[in-house]
Amino acid sequence: MQRRDLLALGAALASLPQAARAANPAGGDRPGQVVRTHAMALLGEPALPADFPHWPWVNPNAPKGGEITLTAIGSFDSFNPFILRGTAAVGSTLIYDTMLSRNLDEPLSQYAHLARIIELPADRKGVTFELREAARWHDGRPITAEDVVFTFNTLRANGRPFFRSYWADVTEVVAEDARRVTYRFRTNENRELPMIMGEMSILPRHFWEGRDFTRPSLDLPLGSGAYRIDRFEPNRTVVLRRVADYWGRDLPTTRGMSNFDAIRYEYFRDTTVAFEAFKAGQIDFRTENVARDWATGYDFPAARRGLATKREIRHEIPTGMQAFAVNLRRPLFQDARVRRALIEVFDYEWMNINLFYGAYTRTESYFSNSDFASRGLPEGRELEILSQYRGRVPEPVFTEEYRLPKTDGSGNNREGLRRALALLREAGWIVRDRRLVNAEGRRFEFEILLQGATFERVALPYVQWLERLGISARVRTVDPAQYQVRLDAFDYDMTIDSIGQGFHPGNEQRDYWTCAKARENGSQNVAGICDPVIDELVEMVIAAPNHAELIARTRALDRVLLHYNFMVPHWHSRSFRIAFWERFGRPERTPRFGLGFPAAWWIHPARDAALAEARRNL
Repeated sequence: MQRRDLLALGAALASLPQAARAANPAGGDRPGQVVRTHAMALLGEPALPADFPHWPWVNPNAPKGGEITLTAIGSFDSFNPFILRGTAAVGSTLIYDTMLSRNLDEPLSQYAHLARIIELPADRKGVTFELREAARWHDGRPITAEDVVFTFNTLRANGRPFFRSYWADVTEVVAEDARRVTYRFRTNENRELPMIMGEMSILPRHFWEGRDFTRPSLDLPLGSGAYRIDRFEPNRTVVLRRVADYWGRDLPTTRGMSNFDAIRYEYFRDTTVAFEAFKAGQIDFRTENVARDWATGYDFPAARRGLATKREIRHEIPTGMQAFAVNLRRPLFQDARVRRALIEVFDYEWMNINLFYGAYTRTESYFSNSDFASRGLPEGRELEILSQYRGRVPEPVFTEEYRLPKTDGSGNNREGLRRALALLREAGWIVRDRRLVNAEGRRFEFEILLQGATFERVALPYVQWLERLGISARVRTVDPAQYQVRLDAFDYDMTIDSIGQGFHPGNEQRDYWTCAKARENGSQNVAGICDPVIDELVEMVIAAPNHAELIARTRALDRVLLHYNFMVPHWHSRSFRIAFWERFGRPERTPRFGLGFPAAWWIHPARDAALAEARRNL
């Protein structure tokens, strides 16, 4: 989930009735009052009233039934997606409910789901959820406030490091009675925290007591959601089965959703084999992330007959940053001039022409495609923020707009190589016998760690360009399980990092950029960034009192990150590229901020029958 067009949305919502507009967790237009509401919004007000029947983009009468088969890559050894150890099976989180549910048509709103009512205290230093009386685990036992307290304490103590940073401003969670749970906060400046706590998957205390939560396990877990794990074959197949008597099946947040009787995930070791399985009809739906395959790979018999379809669907989701990230924990990359040299050598224009069929746009911000992306030179409030750090951040932050090098796409990047070599010489590196070495004679060499073969076609040309400078880079491709182990232990020189950004930058920034997370295995600070100014800017972003201040503070953070050249930015697309066999029905329109698959699609009986008949005649 990410963001866009928020000012226009806020203006559109200004005409909503007062009852629907009283839910802004920052205080809204009722400062100093306790607010009981069905929904919360960070910008403007919730678009839907308390009695909304269903999401406006779903088909509430979608038929139930059928089984679909989807792709998973790699392997799995656990059904616990919340811990650092092990590799969780795809779909492991689908069995759980959350207090709140997102409307994919709104960027920053959440609605009561497992909770019946949301209560915001007058000082805004907490949030209370009242659970629905009908809420049940799959074994029929009620979901209680004690389950919520157990979940929070367990995940913060034994879950992935992300939870500790994301929830750092929560001081305690208290079960006031069987169905009323209160989170108390350290501050009222962390405006998104009530919504963050509403996103937490709730775990059953009675199931986990007596079990070791920290160990990977293939014991079938107990959930409360619309699906349960039905059966599996280790490292090959996982089948999720729709819960026919799901307690929440008639809620407005679920009506028209979870329509497939079963969702089957087939595991493949290789993405190429997975694509061939789709073309053979063994897989029903896929998202396409390889521009070459999107351009040339869908000319197969069933596609030519219209039995399989590909669609490109525009979205309004910010694209964040994908990049080659160096590991700053390695001495080799601690000089900013060396890092800029690695950027100068990277010929994106050649890649976009020759590898991507012109499908992508270069990413030039950690908050790309959003209002939070820095631009031009700092001015106004952003300049005020940055000025207090003058002398502690690179001076070009104030004097130069950050720009990535551009080439003519011919593959002859002489100017970039010259600039890179000059920077490397300034940093103490020289060319000797066609190899780049430092004053001690140590060669400049490193490894690029990849997960799967897809990015080899990107990394291998980069290796050749680096070789022209005398840099010896080698590509190491490992399976997803081994990759995750090495990533969690920061055991790499360079790898590919993908940093997603949301509609409201906040708590997650701690896990991306701060010193504490640079030292904590399993964090999302892949690059190992540790700088006191960046730490302070992250806290300023989290505590931003309003949207205008959030924009200024986030742009300041973005600008500082860019000028340190921590990463070699890649590219992004603003479309979903999907392919599927023609057996589906789907809503008349796609929501603005998501695809809605598989949640709101369904098996279309007539199309399914026609496809089955056509397949027999292939």
